[in-house]
Amino acid sequence: MATTNTQATARVMMAPSVIILLLWMIVPLAMTIYFSTLNYNLFNPAETPFIGFLNYEYFLTDPAFLTALTNTLILVLGVLAITVIGGILLALLLDQAMWGAGIVRLLVIAPFFVMPTVSALVWKNMMMNPVYGLIGQFTRALGLGTVDWLSQVPLLSIIIIVSWEWLPFAVLILLTALQSLSEDQKEAAEMDGAGFLSIFWYITLPHIARAITVVILIETIFLLSIFAEIYVTTGGGPGNATTNIPYLVYAQALLQFDVGGASAGGIVAVILANIVAFFLVRLVGKNLET
Repeated sequence: MATTNTQATARVMMAPSVIILLLWMIVPLAMTIYFSTLNYNLFNPAETPFIGFLNYEYFLTDPAFLTALTNTLILVLGVLAITVIGGILLALLLDQAMWGAGIVRLLVIAPFFVMPTVSALVWKNMMMNPVYGLIGQFTRALGLGTVDWLSQVPLLSIIIIVSWEWLPFAVLILLTALQSLSEDQKEAAEMDGAGFLSIFWYITLPHIARAITVVILIETIFLLSIFAEIYVTTGGGPGNATTNIPYLVYAQALLQFDVGGASAGGIVAVILANIVAFFLVRLVGKNLET
């Protein structure tokens, strides 16, 4: 009886927070769904006729949508490849005993705490600028000429910027997993004649497989909503070369003033993100069961 009363009291105390959280999510989502069924343009907000699913049809058949979807997938996969592979290599390096290991780890993790807008401005003006950027000065010193990164390889530039931001996160998670690996296993494998690659492939990699899955899951959810880096550096261009789905929704709403079309795009983006998250969560669940 006492347990029942305790559970009832806990539910009552949690109820306000749960209700506020649900309202925080459901009300904006319901309004977005409602606006997506209207011909709502900010140039003429007084007239908002109901048009059903025409906004969805327009958004999904717009050639810019296929380009934005492709750019979104390339951006996510590119950043995941760099951060997972780079994160494993850096975690292996930082897991070794070295002088000043604490300072080195702090410096490696520091970029994760820099705001995306600041990171984008730093890379745009200090690193990738073709005139006075550090990369351009380095390549000119080697006699290799200069690359205008944001104009010639814009999507690759965004991938590099976002990877720099998220690499510390991968390193932190993977390094934590590596430090839980028993040294006895490595020593036993070395006594049996196993080399570094064999130890990594058969012992280290299976041990950090769950951490890798968690990194992929969390990063994918956030990478699907990348916006600030694109807005600050390329503005979705040249053309639509760096336009992803969040930026396309922004352009539809605040550049073309089409609130109805942008709301439909937002719902499409939410559906796509939930589909990806569903499969990734299942993947994580299977990995944790093994």
